[in-house]
Amino acid sequence: MKTQDELKKIAGYKAAELVEDGMTVGLGTGSTVRYLLDALGERIKKDGVHFTGVPTSKRTADYGRNLGMEIKSLDDVDQIDITIDGADEVDPAINGIKGGGGAQTWEKLVATNSKQCAWIVDESKVVDQLGKFPLPVEVLSYGHHQLVKRFEEMGYNPVVREKDGQLFKTDEGNIIVDLHLDKIAAPYDLADQLSNMTGVVEHGLFLDMTQTVVVGTQDGAVVKTK
Repeated sequence: MKTQDELKKIAGYKAAELVEDGMTVGLGTGSTVRYLLDALGERIKKDGVHFTGVPTSKRTADYGRNLGMEIKSLDDVDQIDITIDGADEVDPAINGIKGGGGAQTWEKLVATNSKQCAWIVDESKVVDQLGKFPLPVEVLSYGHHQLVKRFEEMGYNPVVREKDGQLFKTDEGNIIVDLHLDKIAAPYDLADQLSNMTGVVEHGLFLDMTQTVVVGTQDGAVVKTK
């Protein structure tokens, strides 16, 4: 049996084949994306492939530069040919939950400015219904206690994210509130509700944004398209 990390590597290395010379590529964030970056770094050294990377987090930018990638911010490119990112859950409609790494706002900005998007996941991330993974909601620090109370009243079981005993802060200095919902029966309605709440910066529901999912399975990489 292959380990979860081995499955992530299978997906990441397969997805690296989607990148062509001269492209502008959105580079996601997370443990599976790390394997994608490693694979792209190898292509740069061995095959001389050149592309411009647009990172979705500071840590992806740093890691990519160390591998020899040309890194630019979203505001410094005209368009993005493809964004490749991880996901915490993916359903049969290729909708998903993202933000386990706390980068969903930058991830969504890059994705919405891309011609196409692909996700890379190990097979444990493929689900029949979204919601088991806590839904990350990025909120402003100011007044976030009031938002948490509203989420509690709605029955969303909010938990303010911490890391190493400290309040977790995003690259924009905001806070993440994870909603423990178990099941999301109406993801589009929930997305609209969260987007219309004052103080919410962005949520981790990524709906109708991705066309391809590369899944690392025990039998190798499986590519699913919408």
